[in-house]
Amino acid sequence: MEGEPRSSTDSPIADTDREPVAAAANSSSGPLSLSTFDADNGGSIMPAPRADRETGLAMPAYVYAIGRIEPRFPTLSAEKEFAQATGRAETAGLSDRQALHAVLSQRENRYLARQLCWILTIESLDTYILQPRDPADVELLVAAVRPTPRPTDADVVVGMRGPYAAPELCNGLMVPIVFFDQIYSFDVDSLIKSIPPPDDTTAEGFAAGAEEVFHRVMHMADNAGATDEHRALNYLAVRYPAIYTTATKAFGENSSLTAVEVRLSRLSGMRRIVDVIFAFTNRQTDVTEKFFTRVDVTEQYPFLLTKISPYYETTTVK
Repeated sequence: MEGEPRSSTDSPIADTDREPVAAAANSSSGPLSLSTFDADNGGSIMPAPRADRETGLAMPAYVYAIGRIEPRFPTLSAEKEFAQATGRAETAGLSDRQALHAVLSQRENRYLARQLCWILTIESLDTYILQPRDPADVELLVAAVRPTPRPTDADVVVGMRGPYAAPELCNGLMVPIVFFDQIYSFDVDSLIKSIPPPDDTTAEGFAAGAEEVFHRVMHMADNAGATDEHRALNYLAVRYPAIYTTATKAFGENSSLTAVEVRLSRLSGMRRIVDVIFAFTNRQTDVTEKFFTRVDVTEQYPFLLTKISPYYETTTVK
């Protein structure tokens, strides 16, 4: 289930094709306004400040990010200590990565895992330093170290963003710290294979289309999983297989995925709700058809409100 940690062998999307929590008829929405432009920080997109409606106090900055977890040595002494532990272990015939995994997996070397810096990279950029809120969850970090890494490996991190790291924490790396509650690791091939293809689509055709959609979502600009729109997209990418089925059917009808848009829903009130809209344009007729699903991103764990369905723009008659 979503609130429970997963091991690196779990498929995160296998149990997500469930009934939505609630349904709504009104699909019209206003323009997206979920982030702020920070001119003092190189013009980057920063998470919008959110305050409690009653107290006015700042709310936690939640993170739902997809990237790659990498262990690094914060100090020379930590690296030398790891080298000594490796010398005591049976690592003959193992690659460096396999030896790293073997040493960290041994219970007596768990102290080394706590000494390492654990970095989440997104699009090959160092994005977050990861720290478990529960010390026992260091095992989730160790599980993310694959003995034989592949380019399609991915890690999902769910937690809360804290302050920027001090220079001495991770050998001068100054990025935000994320205090995580959940990590699950998978490879994209396994993710796609866990989704039943539509009846009129071959497994190979479905896998190609679904993988393209996944990477399109992952490669969206500045998707660090910290804004409401990116948290909703990342949640759907790993937890809601119907978006892949819809896209594959559109590809089979000679349409291209031309846009993915996230709008603040007009149903938002006491809760933060967004509409995620997928636009498909026919390659011959140039006619665009849209589908949307609604996601609640109020708290740390986003969840589905409505299944994916056709989206119709609302026009105002003057």
